[in-house]
Amino acid sequence: MLDIVLMGLNHKTAPVTLRECLAFSEDETSAALKVFRESPAISEAMLISTCNRVEVLMATRDTSNAADTVKVFFSEFKDLPVSEFEKSLYIHEGDDAVRHVFRVASSLDSMVVGEPQILGQIKAAYQIATLKKTSGVLLNKLLHRTFFVAKRVRNETGIGDHAVSISYAAIELGRKIFGTFEGKKVLLIGAGEMAELAVEHLIRNRAGDILVANRTFKNGVELAKRFNGQAIRFEEITGFLEHADIIISSTGSPDYVVTRGQVKGIIRRRRNRPLFFIDIAVPRDIDPEINRLTNSYVYDIDDLKGIIDENIEDRNREAIKGERIVDEAVISFRQWFESLDVIPTIVELRNKMEDIAKGEIKKTLQTQKHFSDDDRKAISRMTNAMINKILHDPTLLLKSNGHHQNKSVYLDVTRKLFKLDE
Repeated sequence: MLDIVLMGLNHKTAPVTLRECLAFSEDETSAALKVFRESPAISEAMLISTCNRVEVLMATRDTSNAADTVKVFFSEFKDLPVSEFEKSLYIHEGDDAVRHVFRVASSLDSMVVGEPQILGQIKAAYQIATLKKTSGVLLNKLLHRTFFVAKRVRNETGIGDHAVSISYAAIELGRKIFGTFEGKKVLLIGAGEMAELAVEHLIRNRAGDILVANRTFKNGVELAKRFNGQAIRFEEITGFLEHADIIISSTGSPDYVVTRGQVKGIIRRRRNRPLFFIDIAVPRDIDPEINRLTNSYVYDIDDLKGIIDENIEDRNREAIKGERIVDEAVISFRQWFESLDVIPTIVELRNKMEDIAKGEIKKTLQTQKHFSDDDRKAISRMTNAMINKILHDPTLLLKSNGHHQNKSVYLDVTRKLFKLDE
């Protein structure tokens, strides 16, 4: 019988340099699935490739040959000796493979537990598999169940409730201060990656005008274009503090870029409007003494990391609930999977009884010439009803999801009792 097998590597088993070498684009994924579809060792296949993992999910009757097929393909397609990546590979079979897929989609196996992107990436991978017709009965059922489990984990736990990146943490803090970012003016000082991410989050939250101050004015102009904003010169920062609501700073300056004196001079003119500083620079750009001024809030990278550490602990606690949901789903899927074993026997048993009934009806009707068409149809309906009622309890027993350990024995006895193998 077919079994579910998953083979791959991820951020826990392989460095980023190796993951980059084995990453697959959408077109490359389609090419891989074509090869897997043509392999006699693989009945169904799906390939998941993200920055943190490359995994092949398969239905196969021969795990060893299927795994070798994938390894050889990876090696030839990526021009990389098997010895370069084999030690980083893991193979999960049966319940372990199912559990792994559920955990990955639910973001319980992610580098950042609770990140939302992975579910969309798995849905995209599944869509390619369905388009290329490499997903069949087993993987279709497994993936639909996977999406349901991931949704349950997201809805029934707090796994994604709290910010766990510097930029998200900054935005979460700002929301506590302002309530909403709509229409708030943002001043970006410098151009660090985390600062730019924070600006992107603010724009998605409907922030207002974006001002960009960079020591190299040309670079500031280019960055401002990206955000549909306005570039200002470094020397103009003090004048624009009066109008800004959120200041995000990430420069390489050895000294404070914004001092307490600069802010104190514009506090009265701001008429009590809050001023929120996000200092992502090391060493710091924003004078921490500004915190002592009215309606002025300064958070540096240590403050943000402290929030992130607390939130990661919260997510990990919630992940325990997610693991319970996954374990329940694995048991449920196993029960469905095992029911596939009995279906051929049930079909054969029904066919045998129907053949016997048809033969006996035919003999009877040949000797009863006076029966009308309605009589014959009534006899046929009665016979079908009898077959259904006779097979009802045996079918329920064979399909039972109970905890008996003798399903194979029941199948064997049924086949012998009714001579289904002769």
